[in-house]
Amino acid sequence: MATLFIADLHLDPGRPSITDLFERYLASDEVRHADALYILGDLVEAWIGDDDDAELPARIAAATRAVRDAGVPVYFMVGNRDFLLGPAFAARAGLTLLDDGTVHDIHGRRTLLMHGDVLCTDDLAYQAVRRQVRTPEWQAQILAMPLQARRAFAARAREDSKAHTGNTMESIMDVNAGAVAETMRKAGVTRLIHGHTHRPAIHRFELDGKPAERIVLGDWYEQGSVLAVDGDRVELRGLAVG
Repeated sequence: MATLFIADLHLDPGRPSITDLFERYLASDEVRHADALYILGDLVEAWIGDDDDAELPARIAAATRAVRDAGVPVYFMVGNRDFLLGPAFAARAGLTLLDDGTVHDIHGRRTLLMHGDVLCTDDLAYQAVRRQVRTPEWQAQILAMPLQARRAFAARAREDSKAHTGNTMESIMDVNAGAVAETMRKAGVTRLIHGHTHRPAIHRFELDGKPAERIVLGDWYEQGSVLAVDGDRVELRGLAVG
């Protein structure tokens, strides 16, 4: 049985076909017979709090809870779009929350799991914003706002993010090789799995004279993307919509 990894789904009411694909995939035999399912951040385009009463969070919770009820652990790590997701929703959705930078044994190999944004150290503007929004004070202030105000705030934040992406060189928004090596070295691993950059690939290299690999998960904007690890088999593939 394989261990499955997905990230960067960016589920949003404006892209219903991707939400449908997510629900179908989580109901598939591959997922229901997996060793575990890992969601490494950016499950949604914007998360405004566990008290969101919109339809999408309820659909997500039903889909992930059904996987958990089938006996498959569902692990979740927040990303830069859903960092306000907390224990209340996790309990409702059957999710086990993971800290960014968790190391798990995946089929006998210690594997570092990250969303990936902290590795983009050349993007100084983004890292400054990230530090601000991850403080308990900032998050408490946002979560104290009425839901409608939070929805408006999230919409503005998405527009700001699009503007930043459009005005920043792609190389700056990618991971920094030195940061990757140092992070893996500190964790004592030779395999890293992450998302965030939307550049699916399996990068093989040497780390301190040992074979190492960095696996980047794909996004779900135009199709799905899943990584299946089953012993020595490592398969990164797309999922068709419809």
